[in-house]
Amino acid sequence: MTSAGQQITARTPPPRRPTDARLNQVELYFLPVATRVPLKFGGETLTSVTCARVRVQLVDQRGRTAAGWGETPLSVQWSWPSTLSHVERHEAMIAFCGQLAAAWWRYECWGHPLEIGDAFQRDVLDPLAAEFNKGRDPAAHLPHLAALVCCSAFDIALHDAYGALHGVPIYETYNADYMSRDLADFISPAPDSQIDFRNLYPADFLAAEPARQLPVWHLVGGLDPLERGELTGAEPQDGYPVLLADWIERDGLVCLKVKLRGNDAAWDYDRLVQVGRLGLPKGVRWLSADFNCTVSDPAYVNEILDRLARDERPIFDAILYVEQPFAYDLEAHQIDVRSVAQRKPLFMDESAHTWRYVQLGRSLGWTGVALKTCKTQTGAILSHCWARAHDMAIMVQDLTNPMLAQIPHVLLAAHAGTIMGVESNAMQFYPEASMLEARVHPGLYTRRNGELDLSTIAGAGFGYRAEEITRPLPKPAAIFG
Repeated sequence: MTSAGQQITARTPPPRRPTDARLNQVELYFLPVATRVPLKFGGETLTSVTCARVRVQLVDQRGRTAAGWGETPLSVQWSWPSTLSHVERHEAMIAFCGQLAAAWWRYECWGHPLEIGDAFQRDVLDPLAAEFNKGRDPAAHLPHLAALVCCSAFDIALHDAYGALHGVPIYETYNADYMSRDLADFISPAPDSQIDFRNLYPADFLAAEPARQLPVWHLVGGLDPLERGELTGAEPQDGYPVLLADWIERDGLVCLKVKLRGNDAAWDYDRLVQVGRLGLPKGVRWLSADFNCTVSDPAYVNEILDRLARDERPIFDAILYVEQPFAYDLEAHQIDVRSVAQRKPLFMDESAHTWRYVQLGRSLGWTGVALKTCKTQTGAILSHCWARAHDMAIMVQDLTNPMLAQIPHVLLAAHAGTIMGVESNAMQFYPEASMLEARVHPGLYTRRNGELDLSTIAGAGFGYRAEEITRPLPKPAAIFG
């Protein structure tokens, strides 16, 4: 057992019901993955990623134990946009994961995973990040979003282990049979609403019959070639498509998410037109416009949308929603976005750190929220409940999730009841990374007829069927317990 200091006193009291559990072991692994083609995020480009994989063990009051797994790609470019070098940010996130492993093991807290996960974020995550940043140049401070991404693998593993401990899928535990506290102990209604969260549980806002097939969104990256004349000869010759038309034909795609620049209106307009003119005749029905947090004035988005409405009406009509045009630090950039939302549904993504940020976004005019498991399963469930209660629309967006990370991601979409399926693009950028998982869940890692097939997910926790996936793991980066 690795020493990790004194136990942290939790806000959650000792166990209150027989189903309560606490964490008593933590293992942390890092799995490197390289992309087959580059993926552009705003002003940066991703060519590789490190996935944090976590195994935790829970114990209940009778001494029974069960283990669970969680995994998240540590997407530096997405979670920590900065002029700081990629190496510095990547190393900081790796180091913070190590500190989190020790902190989770030290955290003496009984309850349901939502109760433990929420308490950990309040009691430990922010103070730990503040301590981590102490003495560092302000420009090198780990932001809250990056801290959440690091924390999410541990939180996801906690939920998986709890389901395994009780022998049920984790979504069957988000109710009064397993939870000691109702939603009123976690979230508060907006000041202008009459909502009362007392005697309500997450199950009241989740699908009673989750979808087994989901429409799937394909990501059209800013560097992706669309026409044959754009090919340079440096593209991979690995049997997977490169051109958008070939992806549409192979996977039967009907939903395309278009990455835009947000600082070049002519390029953004032309990109939407080019993608629309290419995709709509081939059966594509829906587009989304993702400006990647780079827009500072709603007029920028409005002018593009108005021009499309005037000159390219079918493309305008196909745009289902607009995603996160504005800076993700919502507290620092409180922009009134109602003019954009009057034209198209406007979804928070990077800004939606927690339900409190969703509440702030709603007050500024945002009409939807894009959930991500990389901000913790706990946070995604609570944000979902808050948004649903306030009539906000829901999407579930990808973080280019490979391997095990894909499964909680698509399960969230299946249970959340999104406006249109789920985004899933790891098969575009690193399909070989998930080959072992694909042997057990072929429909999750290959898109067919424009859908993902969730029918192979089965069993307790997240239904990984991890014992059937024979993936060798590297030496643990940390072990506690």
